[in-house]
Amino acid sequence: MKVLSKRWLLASATVAIAAVLAAIGGQALAGSKAASKSAQGLGPLTGLLPRDHLTEESAIQVDLSKETVRLPLYQGRANGETVWFVLLDASDQGIAHDLGVNYAPKLGNIAIGDPEAVQTVTLDSPTPDQNKFGQAIVNFQGAPDFSPTRIAEPGPNGFPLANFQPGAVANPGYSPFIRIAGSPTVYSAPIVATGDGPFDVVHHTNTGDRVLGVHIAGPSAPGQFAESWVDLLFVKGFDAGQPIIYISTDAGQPLTSVLERSTYVPALDKAAYNGGDDFLGSARERLFGFINGQSGADNRESQGFVHLVKDGHASEDASAGNTALIDSLRNGGDLLNVFGDFPTLKDPRHAQAYSPLWDAQLGLWTNKAVQEGLNKRQIDEVQVFNLAATRPDLITGINPATGEPAPYGASGVDINCAVIGFTDKAPTANLADPVPNSQFPPR
Repeated sequence: MKVLSKRWLLASATVAIAAVLAAIGGQALAGSKAASKSAQGLGPLTGLLPRDHLTEESAIQVDLSKETVRLPLYQGRANGETVWFVLLDASDQGIAHDLGVNYAPKLGNIAIGDPEAVQTVTLDSPTPDQNKFGQAIVNFQGAPDFSPTRIAEPGPNGFPLANFQPGAVANPGYSPFIRIAGSPTVYSAPIVATGDGPFDVVHHTNTGDRVLGVHIAGPSAPGQFAESWVDLLFVKGFDAGQPIIYISTDAGQPLTSVLERSTYVPALDKAAYNGGDDFLGSARERLFGFINGQSGADNRESQGFVHLVKDGHASEDASAGNTALIDSLRNGGDLLNVFGDFPTLKDPRHAQAYSPLWDAQLGLWTNKAVQEGLNKRQIDEVQVFNLAATRPDLITGINPATGEPAPYGASGVDINCAVIGFTDKAPTANLADPVPNSQFPPR
């Protein structure tokens, strides 16, 4: 299996990262106790999210109590098998608005130098008797294999993981990004379940690792439309100082897909392109993650990989019945990554630079930052890259192949994460201006 053939590369990386974190010391990994809890600053934790807080307008509901977003579910076929997918983003503004999905013009660049990052699909042409109202069947070239068992065995300090394996792997021909034959528009349309049911939403043998519920509608009554839907475990993070929610469906690397509970899609690893962000031809937008931020469910500063593994039940299967996992994530146990451009930002240049394909810039807090308690939660992208530009004594990048500190910037990790909305106030502008010579492109 492809996952297993590549795991030795990432296993060596995790061993190297472990050595770095061991040198940093156990104090960092334990986190510091604070009066406030990890959930503070994340907005409301219960009830349904108001619809005016959604960027993904087609979402049926967002249940903050259950950590789920309910999305319309569509039927397709791949190699003779029934598959089920969701629609999240489109590269054409008019089509995105019509479908109620995020507008992501950068997706038009995704196949540059990597044609396998987009699969061409076809649509059936049903007769009026076959389809009075609804979407035509989409014919995919490939689909994910959801049968592998997801493994996320914590290491001595939580992260790096001692052992890992993705719970879903792309079969040949599969990418979550599709282009309908005859159209230039690129869509994010990840397949989240396969087969005709019943659907395993506990151990995920035929569903994605974030699928907590599936409803397949029966035949529509005359003059009506019966809608299928899926409940997906969402993820919490920040953008421009505000708490946001998103869903993670795919990643271009095995370890990333394990941590994100997403499908490992090798074709995405070379999607255009590492470090590009706002430069010519890039399909990506930057995201900021942190290896060794503070941890602890009662710690307002908790954030990052160690925190997720130690406080977010990362080793367990996600299911609606696993209330301990749901509650831990609801109360701040997620990675709490910081996003770049977002659809609600006031400057159209930044709002329309949003992309669901995130180019991870991973920060490693230095021993000095850890010992002085300066490895605090970050909530704004400009503040993060200003920090990286001016305080290399506090934060560096990390070399994924060695685990050693490296110049800050793109780490070779990309993730397909569509934004769903915001839980408190809409992100409208960053909290700081870029410092001279930071990685913000000159204008």
